[in-house]
This record gives sequence, C-alpha cells and structure tokens, in this order.
Amino acid sequence: MSKKLGIGIIGSGGIARGCHMKSYAALPDRCEIVQVCDVNEDVARSAAAEFGVENVTTDYRELLANPAIDAVSVATPNKFHLDPTVAALKAGKHVLCEKPLGMNADECRQMCAAARDSGKILQVGLQQRFTGPARFLKSYIDSGQMGDVYYARAQALRRRGVPGWGVFIDKEKQGGGPLIDIGVHILDLTLFLMGYPKPVMALGSTYDHLGKNPDIYNGFGDYDRSKFTVEDFAVALVKFENGATVVLESSFMANIADQPLTSQLMGTKSGAIIRSSGDEPIVLYSEREKQLFDERPANIPRVDNPYLAEVDAFLKAIETGGPSPVPGENGLILNAIFDAIYRSSETGREEPIDVTF
Repeated sequence: MSKKLGIGIIGSGGIARGCHMKSYAALPDRCEIVQVCDVNEDVARSAAAEFGVENVTTDYRELLANPAIDAVSVATPNKFHLDPTVAALKAGKHVLCEKPLGMNADECRQMCAAARDSGKILQVGLQQRFTGPARFLKSYIDSGQMGDVYYARAQALRRRGVPGWGVFIDKEKQGGGPLIDIGVHILDLTLFLMGYPKPVMALGSTYDHLGKNPDIYNGFGDYDRSKFTVEDFAVALVKFENGATVVLESSFMANIADQPLTSQLMGTKSGAIIRSSGDEPIVLYSEREKQLFDERPANIPRVDNPYLAEVDAFLKAIETGGPSPVPGENGLILNAIFDAIYRSSETGREEPIDVTF
C-alpha cells in the first residue's frame, strides 16, 4: 500500500471543519491531516483539537514548508484564495480550493497558470457535480439521450437566506453576493452537464433592494444591514460559442414561493430537470411515437455525502496522477462569467467573456 497523503488545511473555519477536515478524517487509510493553519490562532487550535491534529500555525508559508504535506485545502474567505493557492502549487503541493476559485477571472488565471507550470492538481470545491442525480444525468446526456443541449435555466434562489456570519455580505472580501456564493454551484452543475461550452457574452442585472432593508426578516438571523455591500439578487443571460444559452438566477432574498437549487435543461431529443432536494431529483421529458413522456429514473446512484465524494476524487487524482476532477479552468470560466454579469449590470450592455490564460 502506498503511503498516506499528508494534508494541510489553510483556513480552518466552518467550511474547513464541516466539509474538508471531516471528509479527510473519514478516509484515514489514504490521508492524514498533518497541520492546520488559520490567521486566528484560537480558531486553528480549536479545529486541530477537534480532529486530533498536533501541528498548528498562523502562517500558511510555514505550513507549505512542511515536507510531510503533499496537498492542501484552501478554505479561506474568497479574497484570500489567490496567494496561498499559488504559493502551494509553486511549493509542489496539490490544491483543493473552495469555490469560487478567485475574486475575479484575473486571479483565476494566475492560479491556473501556477497549476499548469507546477504540474500539480488544482481542484475547485464544487461538490454538486458529485451527487447521485448529477452523475446519472451526466451519463444520460453523454450517451446522447438528450441530443444537443441548447438551453438551460439555472436557479439558486433563497427567499430569506442572507448568511450574516463571516464575510458573505462584504463585497471587498467576498467579491459578490449570491451570484458567486450559491449561483456558482448551480452554474457549475449546469455547465458540467452541458460539457462546459465556452462562454462568449453575458447580459445581466443585479439588485440590492432587500438585503439592505433593516425591516425585512432573514431566516439565518439578523445582521448589520449597513454593512451589506453585495447584491441580493442577480439574473443573467449567458451565450456560448456553440450557440447554447443559459439563464441564471440567484438570490439571497427574493419574494418567491420556494427556494430552488435547480437546473432545467432542454435538448433536441429530450429535456430534464435536476433538483438538489425533494422526492423527484430528476424528471426527464421526452417524446416517442408522438406520445409525450415525463419519466422519473428509479435507480439513481446513491451518494450520501457529496463533500466526501469531492475529497475522495481529489485524493484519487493525486494517487493515480489523473486529471483534476474539477479543473481550475472550470473555475476560471465561472469567474469570467460573473465578471461579465457584474460589468453588464453597471453598463446596461451585453459584455464579452474572456476565458483565456
């Protein structure tokens, strides 16, 4: 048996503990968390103690100098993804970086270039594509059952769900609101199912009518409305080089009936809707002999924990020398789309999307 992979954790808050560290700890035969880093030493020590890790630091450069570490998770706020990710890749470490990959496409370009130059794996933390329904529908589409998927409507909508903790309402540290926090998940899933076509243009609008209003209820608890500097709703039409289009909607607050994390895809042979929750995660829409069929797959693969599946895929890619399960180039495409949407909201015009690096 090959030696266990040594793992370093950069940023040890909620997403690190609940998803990254918990998943690594669930695979003790293949990896071991060697060191934990956080700028807040108390937070780092608390996370380390929870998972039985002895080595703690407040400086990620010290962690990257540790020869026992083969790979790292970067689970810091968005503003602090770039530097530790590039430094880790240059230090010869593989990187699993939380979504979105960067604050903007320019940061993603630097990370993708560092991964290319180092030959190490850069994986973006986007776990929705690892769910059972996503795996089923990807196989269904790739087998040709839907024909040419030319349109999708992707929704990541909350009625009253502003995350008031951390830096989620701070544009300077987060880069944006629901568009890059939860919209990134449904857009990645949608583009993954469509084969990640190259985007060329986006026309979008963002709003902040509700998020700043102190009189409005928030399901995640109260927060300082005066510090809300991100959008609370975003909508966009994205055009792709192959002629496909995607409409994307994302909100922290919106006056709606339910809270979908859903993508509806339309192909020339059939269509499908995929939902993140509920009794019908997938419905397929087709026609045979001039009869219309709504079909619900009965044997969708079971994935109990997409975060564990994400980490498992990361480790497997390192172990086998395989490609990144969620390559940095996908993260670049997502951030480039968001950049264009934010620009379009300001200019009122369709904006070009640049995904070169």
